[in-house]
Amino acid sequence: MRSLSLRLYGIATRLMQPLLRRKLRRRAVAEPGYAVAVEERFGHYPTTPGGTDWCWIHAVSLGEARAAAILIEELRRQAPGIRLLLTNGTATGREESAKQLRPGDVQVWQPWDTPAAVARFLDRFSPRIGVLMETEVWPEMTAACAERRIPLVLANARLNAKSLASAERFGWLARPAYSSLTAVWAQTEADSHRLVSLGAKVTGIFGNMKFDAAPDTRQLAAAANLRAKLPKPVIVFASSRDGEEQQLLEVLKRFGATAPVPPPQAAIKSIAKRVHDVQWMIVPRHPQRFDEVAALVEANGFAVARRSAAGEDQGDAEIWLGDSLGEMALYYGLAHVALLGGSFEPLGGQNLIEAAACGCPVVMGTSTFNFAEAADLSLVAGASLRVNDMAQAVKAALLLVADPARHDAMVQAALAFSSSNRGAAQRTAEALLAIAEPTEPGLQD
Repeated sequence: MRSLSLRLYGIATRLMQPLLRRKLRRRAVAEPGYAVAVEERFGHYPTTPGGTDWCWIHAVSLGEARAAAILIEELRRQAPGIRLLLTNGTATGREESAKQLRPGDVQVWQPWDTPAAVARFLDRFSPRIGVLMETEVWPEMTAACAERRIPLVLANARLNAKSLASAERFGWLARPAYSSLTAVWAQTEADSHRLVSLGAKVTGIFGNMKFDAAPDTRQLAAAANLRAKLPKPVIVFASSRDGEEQQLLEVLKRFGATAPVPPPQAAIKSIAKRVHDVQWMIVPRHPQRFDEVAALVEANGFAVARRSAAGEDQGDAEIWLGDSLGEMALYYGLAHVALLGGSFEPLGGQNLIEAAACGCPVVMGTSTFNFAEAADLSLVAGASLRVNDMAQAVKAALLLVADPARHDAMVQAALAFSSSNRGAAQRTAEALLAIAEPTEPGLQD
């Protein structure tokens, strides 16, 4: 019999369904992907095939979908006939995961965590094993899989101190959910300790699969070709978040402006001697903010050139805007230095692993709790620098650009840091296939 807490949780999630529909309608205004196949979120699949022996992989958002892509590649290497069922929670995650689909695979939305929606999902697909990527643990789904004896694992698992504190506040739901998982494979020792404290069965510390991602060689080649032609070195603010772009723009004005900033309509040359010898680029983390950031740059008195308008005559734009998806290797390849988004506001930082794989030194702020161990290891390796605020970040980046010997040493340190931490995907795939114990050809070579 189900616990009272889980029954009450089920009632709450059912009552929240109208709010979820309203939220999806609002999100769809900026991101049309949220209007696609909405009924799948409630367990209704009129056109998708059912069947059994699926390897179900859930990657909620873009970062998790990229990690899942690395695991999928390794799974297909070890078990070429594997049948994949992919689920996501965000539009960007769904778009990224769609790139991994092959004939016979299926992609649907993550079911909302109500008893009815979860039951319809499991009835329809009957996965042989479920893989949750990184952080996504839902009480109803974990309970339902346990009741049906469907192995459910948490791969590339991470849990920072802030998330642990939040989970402990709802321990009556979190502890049964984590303890219901068949296995958990943590990224780090620290993640393992926190997960175990919630009752998770951590059976391996495999590292971070994102180290196994190889940068797009075509993008790196294109970046090298373009970089050789550029008159200035590039500093990129990678995966910037709300509030951080304004910090950068204010610092650039303070360091560079020698006169009041003219109105946006004028021909703007507002970045003066201290910073004018560098080409600045901003790549926002979330695509729905591209237009907002472009307007913000212009409102601060800078001319902006957008990646999406490449080929148009945009003059000598002081700020480049990377408003495209799936081109981070190009942006890192262009950059001499990257400022790490999410680390200059209390947001926990974005992933610096891709920058390291591209040989791009990183300057980060103080907030890196989302990727704490990777950030600390990169500092020890000499692949990154940590500063207290945006002003220090800009100064540090400019000093690094002006010091070729130090810059080259950090480039080599970044590449060595990246290569020395690989192997998590292979270990995870081997453990996953061992649990699945396939009896059908779908999950074996």
